[in-house]
Amino acid sequence: MAYDPDVLRRASARLEEEKRRREDERELLRRQTYAREPRLAQLDRRLQGTMAELVAASLRKGENAGDAVRAIRDKNLELQQERAVLLGALGLPEDALDDKPACPKCGDTGWRGAQMCDCLRSLCTQEQIRELSKLLDLGEQSFDTFRLDYYSQSVWPGRGTSPRDNMDLVYEVCLNYAQKFGRFYFKNLFLSGAPGLGKTFLSACIARSVSEQGRSVVYDTAGNIFAQFETRKFQRDAEGVQTALDETRRYLTCDLLILDDLGSELTTQFVQSALYELLNTRLVANRHTVISSNLTMEEAARRYSPQIASRLIGEYHVLHFFGDDIRLLKKNKL
Repeated sequence: MAYDPDVLRRASARLEEEKRRREDERELLRRQTYAREPRLAQLDRRLQGTMAELVAASLRKGENAGDAVRAIRDKNLELQQERAVLLGALGLPEDALDDKPACPKCGDTGWRGAQMCDCLRSLCTQEQIRELSKLLDLGEQSFDTFRLDYYSQSVWPGRGTSPRDNMDLVYEVCLNYAQKFGRFYFKNLFLSGAPGLGKTFLSACIARSVSEQGRSVVYDTAGNIFAQFETRKFQRDAEGVQTALDETRRYLTCDLLILDDLGSELTTQFVQSALYELLNTRLVANRHTVISSNLTMEEAARRYSPQIASRLIGEYHVLHFFGDDIRLLKKNKL
């Protein structure tokens, strides 16, 4: 799983910020509680002292060492019981003033050895969805809000089926692709059809669902993606090159790439080379890609090189979008 470094940085900063906030709140509670019951401050100091005594006694040699350890433990328990009673009288649980992590699995570090903890992964997911929302409207975009009633029930000319029946099948494929991500029969999807038929909406639904599973997702338009590859190759400014390197690395290594509007770019020899690198690298690494395009697969095969056409035709499952422009239908209903 390869999260965008910026996503990971922001998530880690949030984890640390929340940790500091809890510590500040706990320290404030301590001061307020000690002011209400000064005996608690004395007990906490004595408990800290008994812990040091316990360590020293444990290291001591001789036949009396065991007796000393037991005596200190008994004293420690006695102090803890008195402390619990005083806290209870103030309406507080016995561990209210204790330093305890919000995540016991990782101790609020975000990592369990070399593995990312669920607490940090959850924050990465939130940050990733926020990042995706800059380009995709994820506010209302979910499989639950997808509406088939915008699609006609009449048989569409040359298709042999209605837009609604077709979109019912398209929806099911997209839903299963997202919910069973990495386990679904189809690894890569090619969403083909005219503008305004729901390709971007269903792409957003897939992006949200896969992100919520803790997978790294990158969405971008073909034009932006190829521009970053071009900057990586031709830019002379060191900072610009590094930014392009980071961006292209995201495209190549994320769990799911959603490449929107393929075919809208000026198809130069460089674009052909960049698209081949993108598709081939992801296929070799078994990483999944969703492409949306106004082109049919046949048009894409003619537009791009034979090597690209071979990978698109052989490795991508085509979903056809047809019917009336949904944007216009919505506008006319206003």
